[in-house]
Amino acid sequence: MSELTRIPAPDGVAPAAQYSHVVLGRGRFVAISGQVPLDEDGRLVGEGDPGAQARQVFENLRRCLAAAGATFDDVVKLTYFVTDLAAMPALRAARAEHIPDDRLPAASAVRVAGLVRPEFLMEVEAFAVLAG
Repeated sequence: MSELTRIPAPDGVAPAAQYSHVVLGRGRFVAISGQVPLDEDGRLVGEGDPGAQARQVFENLRRCLAAAGATFDDVVKLTYFVTDLAAMPALRAARAEHIPDDRLPAASAVRVAGLVRPEFLMEVEAFAVLAG
């Protein structure tokens, strides 16, 4: 695990409620492509269900991080792409199952007109830093 410094509210910047404004670390950079709500066989999980889709997305992120020798503790940035901002509570709940509030990464949320398949409600990418 890398040593990361999280700065939730730099001087002069409004405090962040659900993310850290700045996360810094030293080590190997890991980029995880946007993960969608497909299971290991490529089947959609949770059609029309933001909670089920979010849980699958975070499980896919966990598996991708593990393949790189990383965990959610190493994540410095998450980017959420959602077709409806109403899915954000489900994403936050799924994130909370993997990342405690005192280890929140930097984050961005982007509402998009659509994703690669119309039944996808969300996609999440991650960046991590591993120790040296």
